[in-house]
Amino acid sequence: MNMNDSLQNEALKKWGEAISEFHLPRWDQLPDLELYMDQVIQLVDQYLSPVTTGDKHPLLTKSMVNNYVKLGLVPAPVKKRYTRTHVAFLLAITTLKQVLTIPEIKEAIVFQGRTDGIREAYNFFCREQESAIHLIARQAKGEGVTYPTEPIPFAYLAARTATIAFANKILAEKVISCEIDYVRQGEKND
Repeated sequence: MNMNDSLQNEALKKWGEAISEFHLPRWDQLPDLELYMDQVIQLVDQYLSPVTTGDKHPLLTKSMVNNYVKLGLVPAPVKKRYTRTHVAFLLAITTLKQVLTIPEIKEAIVFQGRTDGIREAYNFFCREQESAIHLIARQAKGEGVTYPTEPIPFAYLAARTATIAFANKILAEKVISCEIDYVRQGEKND
């Protein structure tokens, strides 16, 4: 391994360490009170910012939330107030839209909600997303990884593969970011 690889690997390892304890709040850990849109957006950003790069674009905006409501992905707020149901939907949508289309997400949410109920579907999504993020954290740290190989019921296959796809996407983005940073650093030193 040359010096260039070592510097890039260190940045990737540091990032892997930072996300190795990533946690999404379960249903019962979400706020059990009515929130205004700005508070919901802030919460979603707070929960997801450890694994996303906000420098490309905002994770969630007011217009996005309004569009999700219009498209039927999220229930309409009551008197401009949002509940834990809204926060749960928006957390899932914000990650899934990185790898699926909005119509696919809508179908998946409806299907999963009918299969398990919203609470259980959301908690399953959280477990799967955390597992996928922890997997790529180990990979970023240079540890060996094994993707899940046990059979999974068809009803859960889309959620598992989408969460793994999201995790792999952010790993690829981070590797590219490390490469770009290294090149820029080299240009400064020339």
